[in-house]
Amino acid sequence: MDAGPLVAWFCAKDKHHAWAERVFDSLPTGALVCEAVLAEACHLAAKDGISPAKILELIENNDLILVSLAGQVSHIRQLLTDYADIPMDFADACVVRLAELHPDATICTTDGHFQFYRKLQRENIPLLAPFAA
Repeated sequence: MDAGPLVAWFCAKDKHHAWAERVFDSLPTGALVCEAVLAEACHLAAKDGISPAKILELIENNDLILVSLAGQVSHIRQLLTDYADIPMDFADACVVRLAELHPDATICTTDGHFQFYRKLQRENIPLLAPFAA
């Protein structure tokens, strides 16, 4: 899970809100999320007047599963270096690394940059996104 769909789901004025509502209704519980995505989602939601506590409730209710990327710094740093021209931010690199660690994962995102990112440098990443076919 990337930050964009979380923010869109909570924020009715987000341009992807209707899409996020449809998608979240169909997602099984237990989607994976990392700390970087949570931090970004909490920050962006707060800017729109949404309490970050609402997002954390998803973890407490086991709707999202918090996954630690401790020990993955070298891989994340390499992704940031490889995609510096796109650009890739820290949370994006963490999401790509999660996709590498969980080969059957599909990334739920509103970020178009994920169309260009590859896991393991060459593999397409399946996307659940408003722009994905």
